[in-house]
Amino acid sequence: MPANDARAFVSALQRLGYSTEMLLAAPGLRGQNLDDPEVRVPCEALGAMIACAQQQRFTPNLALELARVTPIGAYPLLDYLVLTSESVGAGVQQLERYHRIIGDPVDLHVREQIDTVRIEMAPAAGPFNIEFTSSLMVLHFKHETDGCFAATRVVFQHAVDDPGAYERALGCPVEPQGSWNGISMSPEAWRLPLRRRDPVLRQLLETQANDILARQPARTGLAFQVQRALAARVAGGDTTIGALARELAMSGRTLQRRLATEGVSYQALLDDARKAAAGQYLRESTLAIGEIAYLVGYSEPAPFHRAFKRWFAKTPEAFRHRKPDA
Repeated sequence: MPANDARAFVSALQRLGYSTEMLLAAPGLRGQNLDDPEVRVPCEALGAMIACAQQQRFTPNLALELARVTPIGAYPLLDYLVLTSESVGAGVQQLERYHRIIGDPVDLHVREQIDTVRIEMAPAAGPFNIEFTSSLMVLHFKHETDGCFAATRVVFQHAVDDPGAYERALGCPVEPQGSWNGISMSPEAWRLPLRRRDPVLRQLLETQANDILARQPARTGLAFQVQRALAARVAGGDTTIGALARELAMSGRTLQRRLATEGVSYQALLDDARKAAAGQYLRESTLAIGEIAYLVGYSEPAPFHRAFKRWFAKTPEAFRHRKPDA
């Protein structure tokens, strides 16, 4: 993810009284310029920071507390893409389209029904990300409608530390251990106007966001969720289709069938994840090539070497010792 988006989490943790130096040391980010939009950091670094913060001092409902101290503008492009929209509904649709420009693993899907609108979030994103995104959406839409917006309920498939504190902060019922993740709202709330609506500025921002999306991987939907999940699991985790299917609350056969409708196979996604991880390890670590082969799922060096030459048209040794601009 872009380093300056990771900065939003660091700043929020700092506002809650956590030591920035310790947080950056946990994932090895100390000394990096997180204000540089060209620098990228692994998404796993955020998980390491959150774990470090909770070890320093446990905060119940940490995702909610971080959302409460994350100001509008912390994610400048995405925030103003949403808030210059005509209405809450139009803003949510901007989020659905552009959310992945900040590297957040949450995948949003809008379900409009006769008497309610649901913004659903896939479980593969993980409980913390789902809690943070849900809280931030409710709090920011409330602010941008001068207090008029209210969700009808927020639902999590997992347990939360203190549901009552969530309900007081978000101003709506919160249902832990429900059947889905996300937010529901009334059609009236969906149509509420946003106070900063500005079609001219929004069009300028959309041009910039579309350019960013064009440079990102084209996969969306379920393939994008699987791609995210495999990126987190490929180094030593369980990458079998059965394990991923369970994480996504479906059978392996259903997962294969749905990926096929999107024109991609599970094996192709796994191959992409192994390729990305192998390249990163060779660029950024001093691990032996045999160790890297094992980390990305090859029990013997020979199959790894064959796969690597197919991926990069060169051997791992040549890749590691290439010139930086090669």
